[in-house]
Amino acid sequence: MTTRTKYRQSRRSLIAGAAAVAGLSALPLSPIRAQASNKRIVLSTWGGDYGNLLTKHLANPILAPQGWDVVKDEAVVAQRKTKTVAEKRLPKGSSDVQALTATDIVELRDQDVLEKLDLSRLKNAATIIKTFSIADSPYFSPHIYSGKVVLYNPKLIKDVPTGMDSLWDAKNQGKVGIVDIQHVYTTMAAALVGGGKTGDFEIAKKSLLELKKLKPRIYPSNEALAQALFTEEVGLCIMWKARAVQWQNAGTNILTVAPKEGLITYVSGFAIPKNAPNRDGAYALLDAALQPAVQEGFAADMGYNPVVSTAKVPADLRARIGFTEAEEKLFVNPDLEFIARQAGELKDFWDKQFKPA
Repeated sequence: MTTRTKYRQSRRSLIAGAAAVAGLSALPLSPIRAQASNKRIVLSTWGGDYGNLLTKHLANPILAPQGWDVVKDEAVVAQRKTKTVAEKRLPKGSSDVQALTATDIVELRDQDVLEKLDLSRLKNAATIIKTFSIADSPYFSPHIYSGKVVLYNPKLIKDVPTGMDSLWDAKNQGKVGIVDIQHVYTTMAAALVGGGKTGDFEIAKKSLLELKKLKPRIYPSNEALAQALFTEEVGLCIMWKARAVQWQNAGTNILTVAPKEGLITYVSGFAIPKNAPNRDGAYALLDAALQPAVQEGFAADMGYNPVVSTAKVPADLRARIGFTEAEEKLFVNPDLEFIARQAGELKDFWDKQFKPA
């Protein structure tokens, strides 16, 4: 081999190597991976209020004193799920923990990207209220829960709503707000309003098209809807009771009603990708999230109910964020298999048929 040939090969190798490095540096989380240590936990989560409270009640007071460094990767759940599946074949993924809702788990379970949780590594698992037992969903550790209620401004909505069907009432036209990122829950609500169950997609589609005729205002996020309620741009919506309490605390003039059609439950929590780089850190975070202090902090600041029996919530707060025995009888669990099976079709209908003007 001549010197010139060797030079050419060396130069090609150098260029290829540089290109590879450039490609790696373009990956969103490569700086995190490059700096990763056994005390760094990459938490992929929502931003906004939830992300801030994770820092306030979990990362700073509980994990940081133990030496853990929690790095948040914030994005909407659809993007994070897609990324987790895309990284399936990698020896190590880009996140240690995924913050998800119960409705996300079946889809990711079927993609075989989640670790089946080892309960022996979660000393606080024994305190989880039976309703949210990890044994029933072994890929998901619950964190907080609430239920979908009707929110209304008594100044703008004269007739007190009795159910979610108030959003479909023509006399409330122009006063209704819808959250885009909650399209799954809104679709399930539409199915209930139409007389079906949460998994009756055909009934839901018909109901949504009827709602579309009344031109509801669609907002990109929960926070955007909160602002619209505060300024009285809208006065009627469906939302988690926890959010209602939070917005009431901020001075928004709203009241809540448990809808006659059913209270769709909401549970958010955490899952560990099979290829999580730091499994020890992941389990440390899941266990810390079940500590009473963390659960109590979210109840006070965000209005979500604790999922552990050891949390102590003041009676006055529990009355505001919790549910009566009669209301608990209205609880309706989402059809998780339906959501996993038709998630793409559901989103496609929402974007292409419900949302456009």
